[in-house]
Amino acid sequence: MGQLPFSRVDRFPLPLGTQMPTSPDHPNVDAVILAAGKGTRMQSDLPKVMHEVGDRPMLHWVVDACREVGARRIVVVVGHRADLVQASLEGEPGVEFVTQSEQLGTGHAVDQARAAFSGSPENDLLVLCGDGPLIRTKTLRTLLETHRSANAAATLATAVIDDATGYGRIVRDDHGDFARIVEQKDASEAELALREVNPSYYCFRTGPLFDRLARTSNDNANGEYYITDVFGIAREDGDRVAVVDAVPPQDILSINDPGQLAEVDAILRNRLADSEGTR
Repeated sequence: MGQLPFSRVDRFPLPLGTQMPTSPDHPNVDAVILAAGKGTRMQSDLPKVMHEVGDRPMLHWVVDACREVGARRIVVVVGHRADLVQASLEGEPGVEFVTQSEQLGTGHAVDQARAAFSGSPENDLLVLCGDGPLIRTKTLRTLLETHRSANAAATLATAVIDDATGYGRIVRDDHGDFARIVEQKDASEAELALREVNPSYYCFRTGPLFDRLARTSNDNANGEYYITDVFGIAREDGDRVAVVDAVPPQDILSINDPGQLAEVDAILRNRLADSEGTR
């Protein structure tokens, strides 16, 4: 088996710039946002995360959500048209960039930030996708608080949806506890029937995350390194994996084509209008 090559809204209740409390038991929080993909079905040469919803690139909504739960450093993993992504966030405090030159999977993408966080192994680290602008601040806050209260090494959010096509499925054991995440291409017929899915909202303890990324493999249907494998490794190691299973289905809508972009844009505008008392 190949080994890893190393090297809102509802965001308004928390004022911009508010920091989550920190202490030895509640360390600082940082974030990695995956933004390297091209998004070929978008029918545009723009990086996927640069397409606009609510009059802003979708990536910017995710950056803001991370800030609003206190992320001090936000490392954006760029790839396709990295220059456009970096220019759009130029001068933004706390935002840094690393490059994923080859698209070798989500685990490989996160691993590009290894050096950036080598000095803060005890911090909590949010890992999110840059194409999820409907993410709510309260969801991230719950994710972080659950991670800390459970003293977990790794925490994920899940959602139950009617059409799970395209999502990784959540597999639970006979006791109903989290067992693993299986990607769609690797899922059995029984697993494909599952409706609890992975929206890719994660929180990790930084040091163990990068240690476990070194143990992932690309022996799967996509030939990629999956960040989702870290949860299974943590469980095998006897570390605690926590789950937040209350994400509203609408919040995880995918944006893979112009039609889905328009749908998410309409939802976001409605939320913004509601928050401003204009509807």
